Amino acid sequence: MSGDRDGIASSDLRLAVGSATHTGLRRRANEDSLLAAAPVFLVADGMGGHEAGEVASALAVDAFAELTGPAFLRPADIRTAFERAYAAISSLASTGNRRAGTTVSGVALAENDGSAYWLVFNLGDSRTYRLAGGSGSALEQISVDHSVVQELLDEGELDRAAAASHPGRNVITRALGAGGEFQPDYWLVPVESGDRILICSDGVSGELDDTLIARVLREEGHAQDAATRLVHEGILHGGRDNLTAVVIDAWDARVGGPAAPGTRGEHDGDDDRNGEDTIPRGPVEVGGGK
Repeated sequence: MSGDRDGIASSDLRLAVGSATHTGLRRRANEDSLLAAAPVFLVADGMGGHEAGEVASALAVDAFAELTGPAFLRPADIRTAFERAYAAISSLASTGNRRAGTTVSGVALAENDGSAYWLVFNLGDSRTYRLAGGSGSALEQISVDHSVVQELLDEGELDRAAAASHPGRNVITRALGAGGEFQPDYWLVPVESGDRILICSDGVSGELDDTLIARVLREEGHAQDAATRLVHEGILHGGRDNLTAVVIDAWDARVGGPAAPGTRGEHDGDDDRNGEDTIPRGPVEVGGGK
């Protein structure tokens, strides 16, 4: 978390949101689902075969959609939505279909002492990133993948260059449904004016490295343009999976709206190292999952 810029008072917070999704070039159906309705934003990537995966991700979105409307949410609200989704997906899986499950990654708006916070939640290998509005700000991956490759990275048995082509890169270790228990991770991050949040399925992050993701987020001035371009770039780079992106811009009403294209931070040498300096944050304890 950055300590050199002030957060946004909850009463002064303003948002702009964009989203895009595509089946990709090799899949027959889109198992991704998304929610982009304040105060909660998420991407869910279904699994278990196209029918089961589509239903599981849609059920997750339905459960979280019940949270839309209020200005801010509590961690307990997110946990309740996970529990509702888990119950619905587990019931589906017991009908004899292939085991249905889904990833869930996203953010909700939270409030503490009059200031706005991103309440980030994650289960699986969809991702939530943050690009701060300051000049030269690096792209941060806030969420930590629940995957075999991430475990190998954490144990020092694999480097980032090898991770991109590892045969187990699509094997996840936690999911919502798919026959197992679930335990999401949570983080609290102060909202700062100029923040740009990206939530995406691995169809985007698997095709685009951090350098290109950061470049697109810096170059596109509007949230919808950024989301659309990220999905388009993912297709151009292979489109091997379903692709989904949700982009949220936050700013302080007292200092003006989103930045124009190309003004979100000067391009510097750090970005040419393919995200090697992007270090996931450790979770801030705000209440455990199930």
